[in-house]
Amino acid sequence: MKLKDRVAVITGAASGIGRACAIEFAKEGARVVLADVNLAGARETMREIEAAGGVAHAVETDVADPAAVERLAGETLRRFSEVHVLLNDAAIQVNKTVEDTTPEEWTRELAVNLGGVFLCSKYFIPHLRKTRGNIVSLSSVNAYFVEPGCAGYCATKAAIIGLTKAMAIDHGKEGIRVNCICPGYIDAGLAEGYFQAQPDPAAARASAGKLHALWRIGRAEEVARAAVYLASDDASFVTGSALVVDGGFGSGLPPAV
Repeated sequence: MKLKDRVAVITGAASGIGRACAIEFAKEGARVVLADVNLAGARETMREIEAAGGVAHAVETDVADPAAVERLAGETLRRFSEVHVLLNDAAIQVNKTVEDTTPEEWTRELAVNLGGVFLCSKYFIPHLRKTRGNIVSLSSVNAYFVEPGCAGYCATKAAIIGLTKAMAIDHGKEGIRVNCICPGYIDAGLAEGYFQAQPDPAAARASAGKLHALWRIGRAEEVARAAVYLASDDASFVTGSALVVDGGFGSGLPPAV
């Protein structure tokens, strides 16, 4: 087991990639803290992990709220005494152009997607320093190239890569590794919301699959395996990296139909 006896805090664990990461981490021996604003969903993830013999604890958390994140850190230490991995997955996606995005939507998207990485890292780094732990955050291939109608989302995901590199430089000498993952279209969570926002969701979904060199959309568990790698000792000399897991989405023009 790659994460045996380690404690991992996973935000956005109620659904999508966050849930897949929580389940995969537990399979690899980690005790997982499931943080999400959707407590019912986090508890559902917890029950699935426990049914498989794993150890999990759900905590209602709005990652944009400093007090809530501070409580999450306190609850993690109260329950498990230490922490080895922070996985930042919580995110929202507003499918609008800058012109159409309201100031309130812009502020909330930045607060959750980027502010959540900042706040969780801020409150967990003192504890990760003690265990020489690591941080894994979810960015996106939209950090490198953008698609229509999701300006705020693309901006936040690009900023996560910069923040990842800054934290890696600042805390590497303390033994803390910091990396992020850039998925392509994944068959879970926010991508589904994006498809449903299009005029023809089924056609948008089919077209998205054909943008990838592998000619399909990815699975959440495929991203979760990449997260396990970065969180484990297999990646002991990897920090400041943005690992692209996109089925060849960003490699160039899609294959001919």
